[in-house]
Order: sequence, then C-alpha cells, then structure tokens
Amino acid sequence: MIAVDWKVVLDLIVSVLLIATIGYAWMLNQRLSSLRKNRDDLAKTIAAFNEATLRAESSIPKLRKAAEESGQTLQERVEKAQSLRDDLAFMIERADTMANRLENAVRSARTDGPKPAPEPRGPTAERSAQIGTASTPTMPPPRMAGNRAAAIAAAAAAAESESDDRSEAERELLRALQSMR
Repeated sequence: MIAVDWKVVLDLIVSVLLIATIGYAWMLNQRLSSLRKNRDDLAKTIAAFNEATLRAESSIPKLRKAAEESGQTLQERVEKAQSLRDDLAFMIERADTMANRLENAVRSARTDGPKPAPEPRGPTAERSAQIGTASTPTMPPPRMAGNRAAAIAAAAAAAESESDDRSEAERELLRALQSMR
C-alpha cells in the first residue's frame, strides 16, 4: 500500500484552508472599504446638514424681525384705511343730507309755483354730460320759472351758510351739484 505521509496531507489541508481564508479576507476587505467610503460620504452629508441647520437658525431672528416690521406696516395701513373709510362714510352721509335738502327745496318750489317747460336736450347738453362738465352756469338761466330759480338760489344760500364747517371736498361736491341743475 501506499504509504501516506501525514505531514503532506496536513500541509495540503492547511494550504486549502489558507486559500479559503485569503479569499474571505479579500471579500471582507472590499466590504470594509465600501463601508469606509460610505462613511466618508455620510460624514460629508452630516457636515452639510449641520451647516444648513446653523444658517437656518441664524436666519430665524431676521425672519422674525421682518415679520414684525411687515406686521407693523400692515397695521399702520389698516388703521389709515379705516380712518379714510370713516372719513368717506361721513362725507357720503353729509352729501346725502345736502342732496336731500336740495331735492326737498326743489320739490317745494315745484309744488308752490307753475311747472316750467322741460329744458331742451341738445347736442351741447349731451356733450357736456359726457365730458362731465355742465354747460349751464351756476346761476339759473333766465328761461327758468321764478319759483324754481328762487328755490335753487335758496338752497345754494342755505348750503353756503353751512360751508364754514365743511371740508373742501364737500364744497366741491356742492358746487358740482349746483352746476348740474
């Protein structure tokens, strides 16, 4: 029989195991290098995230300040708009009151005296209505009946007597109303 040399067999077994160990070590080395590479990328990502967090934290006070300033500006504008709204409501109320007075004066003048003939509407009157200006002067024309002219003059005199406590806008509104008649 063949004489088996146990030393050679053991050497062959150890060499096979060493080759398997070298292969496993090489595969483990590959995985560890990819883990190190990913770890470096992860560290870079974490550093970038930290920078972004610091920038965000430093910009929060600036955003708060800007929000407070815009809030104050908005509040001022709202208060100003409310004030203007109140002024306009007052002016509208006064204009309605004056328009009602003028209308009542005209009605009373119409019921007191004879009815005047309707005023002719020609191209000049239509053109002035389109432009927004009156073609008739503020004084009533001579063709009006005496009672109507007197009523308008009385309403204008009443309006002028109260003009001391009126604003410029109210006076302009009254002038425009008078010029339309």
